[in-house]
Amino acid sequence: MTLLPIDEAQARLIGLAAPLDSEPATLDEATGRWLAAPLVALRDQPWTALSAMDGYAVRWADMPGPWTLAGAIQAGALPPDEELAPGAAMRIFTGAPMPRGADTVVLQEDVDTDGATVRLTGEGPAATNRHVRRQGSDFTANDALLPAGTRLGPPQLALAALAGHGALPVRARPRVAIISTGDELVPPGAPCPPGKLPASNGAMLCAMATRAGAVIASEGLVRDDLSAITAAFATAGRADIIVTSGGASVGDHDLVRPALEAAGGSIDFWRIAMRPGKPLIVGRLGHAIVLGLPGNPVSAMVTGALFLLPLIRHLAGSADPLPRSRTLPLGSAMPPVGKRAELVRANVRDGVVTPLGFQDSAAMHAAALADALIYRPIEAPAARVGDLVTVFDWTALGLA
Repeated sequence: MTLLPIDEAQARLIGLAAPLDSEPATLDEATGRWLAAPLVALRDQPWTALSAMDGYAVRWADMPGPWTLAGAIQAGALPPDEELAPGAAMRIFTGAPMPRGADTVVLQEDVDTDGATVRLTGEGPAATNRHVRRQGSDFTANDALLPAGTRLGPPQLALAALAGHGALPVRARPRVAIISTGDELVPPGAPCPPGKLPASNGAMLCAMATRAGAVIASEGLVRDDLSAITAAFATAGRADIIVTSGGASVGDHDLVRPALEAAGGSIDFWRIAMRPGKPLIVGRLGHAIVLGLPGNPVSAMVTGALFLLPLIRHLAGSADPLPRSRTLPLGSAMPPVGKRAELVRANVRDGVVTPLGFQDSAAMHAAALADALIYRPIEAPAARVGDLVTVFDWTALGLA
């Protein structure tokens, strides 16, 4: 069977389903969610011309003064009904509305006043409209501020609040069921006699999916038994994504494929031209997308970062669900690549990326010390120190 390139497999996976339905969320609830519709301003910001500094509102035509003090205005007040008279100045504070007729703010440190007259003692503003925030200079009502598919972080939520919104349409959170297969697995923290292994993939995949914005519908261990795995698929069928780890290859105890088919599911594609992570399975079970990840923890981590997390982001409404890479110079030489692209655990220090020395797909200690993956394409030649390589940072992958 021909192995699929990573980018083709990612595109096929993303194409299997549309983003989930929209639902309203208050701004407090919308953190980390993705907009289901463009964010449109309901008001002007600022709502009128405002002072950007503490000082005195004047007419530029009256520079350099002196001015007759005509009152004071503070943030939260309405502008005076009367237009500022020629030769007059009004004490003004940051965020206060400019009086009609005033077009400039003289900073308070540039003047002296006896309570009746204001005199310029410093240089003063260099031009009209200095220290004034024009009405609508940030945005105006009906402006499209953010496109659908934008993730809502603190700056975006502040923008939504300023635009007049208390709630936003966001995509529903994908529900993810996680099944770890293997007779050798015991729950984390349980006694682990010889021949057994603490189950690490479930905890890791739960953390990855939760941080990506998913809801964990279920998570558990299943023995290497066709009936048991088939039953686990049936139980998990109401999730949007079903993730298995282990049993995705072709050995006598690799039962994910036959169990999925026995549960009424189907395989869309299988096996990717990548190292680690070749025996990845992608299929369907009802409306759920099934991802069969390898059992080795590093392989599960890498395939989870490159396939599970982009799928979660896509269903959750992201307009750009795939991780972004950058190029960095190598800190140590790397050998040529064969018929599978390689994802190499590495560290980035001072703008240089260096592969870690131990790359076994079961070695989580090295993975926990890494902060990036070096991507080397199929049949890439040997790389020397200083050569530029493609790098996925942990943050871009969703692992930090």
